[in-house]
Amino acid sequence: MATLADIGVAAAINIITALILLLLFAILRIQPFNDRVYFPKWYLKGLRSSPLVNPGAFVSKIVNLDFRSYIRFLNWMPAALKMPESELIDHAGFDSAVYLRIYLIGLKIFVPVALLSWSILVPINWTSNGLQLAKLHDVKSSNIDKLSISNVERGSDRFWAHLMMEYAFTFWTCYVLLKEYENIASMRLAFLQSEERRADEFTVLVRNIPPDSHELVSDNVEQFFMVNHPDHYLMNQVVYDANNLAGLVAEKKKMQNWFDYYHLKYTREKEQRPRVKLGFLGLWGKKVDAMDHFTAEIDKLNDQILEERNRVKKDEKGMMPAAFVLFKTRWGAAVCAQTQQTKNPTAWLTEWAPEAREVYWPNLAIPYVSLTVRRLVMHVSFFFLTFFFIIPIAFVQSLASIEGIKKSAPFLNPLVEKKFIKSVIQGFLPGIFLKLFLLFLPTILMIMSKFEGFVSISSLERRAAFRYYLFNLVNVFLGSIITGSAFEQLNSFLKQSADQIPRTVGVAIPIKATFFITYIMVDGWAGVAGEILRLKAFIIFHLKNLFLVKTEKDREEAMDPGQIDFYVNEPRIQLYFLLGLVYAPVTPVLLPFIIFFFGFAYLIFRHQIINVYNQKYESAAAYWPDVHGRIISALIISQLLLIGLMSTKGKAQSTPFLVVLPILTFCFHRFCKDRYESVFVINPLQEAMIKDSMERAREPNLNLKRFLKNAYIHPVFKDKEYEDDLHEELIEDSDDENCVVVPTKHQSQLHQKNISQRNTVMSSNANNVPSQPVSSNRLDSGTVAEPPSHNQSLDV
Repeated sequence: MATLADIGVAAAINIITALILLLLFAILRIQPFNDRVYFPKWYLKGLRSSPLVNPGAFVSKIVNLDFRSYIRFLNWMPAALKMPESELIDHAGFDSAVYLRIYLIGLKIFVPVALLSWSILVPINWTSNGLQLAKLHDVKSSNIDKLSISNVERGSDRFWAHLMMEYAFTFWTCYVLLKEYENIASMRLAFLQSEERRADEFTVLVRNIPPDSHELVSDNVEQFFMVNHPDHYLMNQVVYDANNLAGLVAEKKKMQNWFDYYHLKYTREKEQRPRVKLGFLGLWGKKVDAMDHFTAEIDKLNDQILEERNRVKKDEKGMMPAAFVLFKTRWGAAVCAQTQQTKNPTAWLTEWAPEAREVYWPNLAIPYVSLTVRRLVMHVSFFFLTFFFIIPIAFVQSLASIEGIKKSAPFLNPLVEKKFIKSVIQGFLPGIFLKLFLLFLPTILMIMSKFEGFVSISSLERRAAFRYYLFNLVNVFLGSIITGSAFEQLNSFLKQSADQIPRTVGVAIPIKATFFITYIMVDGWAGVAGEILRLKAFIIFHLKNLFLVKTEKDREEAMDPGQIDFYVNEPRIQLYFLLGLVYAPVTPVLLPFIIFFFGFAYLIFRHQIINVYNQKYESAAAYWPDVHGRIISALIISQLLLIGLMSTKGKAQSTPFLVVLPILTFCFHRFCKDRYESVFVINPLQEAMIKDSMERAREPNLNLKRFLKNAYIHPVFKDKEYEDDLHEELIEDSDDENCVVVPTKHQSQLHQKNISQRNTVMSSNANNVPSQPVSSNRLDSGTVAEPPSHNQSLDV
């Protein structure tokens, strides 16, 4: 197990690594040729121009020759903290601002907790003699464990100090969370009220539309909502299964990129036209002219795309039982999205449409009835993924134990006995290996979420984040404790009787804090420093700039600003909340490492949000209830583990005193959920009406249909030809607000019958009375106007 010297070596390695990364960033960011790598957000906003186009010497366009800027290479730190939160919201969005507040919550919670625990608990632990007086002689410990609860004698009254501190930590954490929930809820309402008009405010996603053999889905939706929402319904955009078309468009884009690459290559070297092999990956096969080949491929794909587009529009089987329904007012959309439409709770299911930018189009083509089966399959798959991942976790813990390495690899004994090598193995390698094993896990979890059928990117990320959090809880936290304790206390487990093993675990759990300290330094120090360097984006941009870029537009497209990957970063933050809350009353020595992570990560990500990240969507912090709930769950877990730990320390009589804490914490969670969560789920009708009234007063002649007409059209259909068709439909379809009588299916059938009868009578009287043209919209019982063509087909 890691000693104080091992922790020192690991800290030195990670601090040096972080400093090197920060120094590289500070130098690279001021070089003109890296300006688009480290400031892409300002370019996308049109507020920054490239220094490469400025007049001056060629060298000055590549290398910064102003030596004063190298002296001020750390000025990015105060600049990152200077922008006020209100300006940050306008600049980067509400999602980004609330994400940064998670780091501030960590500081607000753990700074006072650390001061309290270090001033009270650390002296109590240090002055005890539990590790020397323990009867479990085979339990291993180090000098750093004297600062933990493991050093307190069994049955000592000093444990009451730890119990009282747990109460103090709980009340303080709940107070901070309550204030944050209240502030963020009010900020969200103010943000939504002040934000510019958005299409999703007027749009409802309708799924599981009942089939009708006599009507198309678009006509069925039109008729249903004109009858049930006559004053507020505007139009609908039906969902088509255009996944095959999207694949063809993606393939065409790929071919176009290859054509651009070879065309650029030819313009630079006109002596010989580039050639390419037709075999696998271009490694073998017949050589042909590259530009002619890709031109032919693009032409072929154009024909296939046109054919597939026509098929999608005409094929009734490709029309999915789902539609985006758009309303004239926010109030009408809110009523529809938040109410049950029919007495059948499984039909005409409505929900708020996601923001147009975050619609995950492939999943809209998944039949609604198959979603339950898909999610069941993913639940089972996630269980097995979590279960079998215990194997690499056990391997990582074996690295943290020198005894385990000696037993599995005896030939390494002379090497691992060297002091520095031993410190590196125990203080640095376990954290590195665990970080590597978790590297591809978020991508796997995101693929699983996509298979489940969620239709928005935010819901995909929230589901992946939830699973990542569970994975960290079960494997990284509990798995590391259990397997690590088994490796380090193997002799005790073998020699002790069964009733003595819980006591061994009770002493060993606090000792695992050293492993988590090493992981925090690897992931939270060096890992966060690597985030600001953007090494991957740096390499990709310069490769594209070298081989593909030929215009300023190409250079702009080569930028990859990235975004906050919520499903990657938020579960990582939650792991630190869990570690801090669990170990605050047990091993307070871990808290300074967590505090440094929250402060350092806040600085880094604030800089990235201001200068780099460009969020793909805005959910107005809809993820906040999940964040709050996971911090509460970490708090309850810490309380339950402390109850279990006390039972192994001869303080079972303290259990009734501690059991109250989880109950109080859960009641607090229910209070926050009932009081504030609806703000993040439901759009209040009062707020919707206020915004509608203000908009009508400001823009009485607003053409809302023109604003919404292209909002929820699949990207593969957003071309000039398709938009021209929509424009012609809008010209023909006026925006008048007159009430329209909508014929039901029975009336439509009666209408056709009456027309047939009238045509028969007219035919029989044709020789006696000159016939007059009869409108197909006129019925015997009166005049019934057909509804205007409100539907705008949306092809997925």
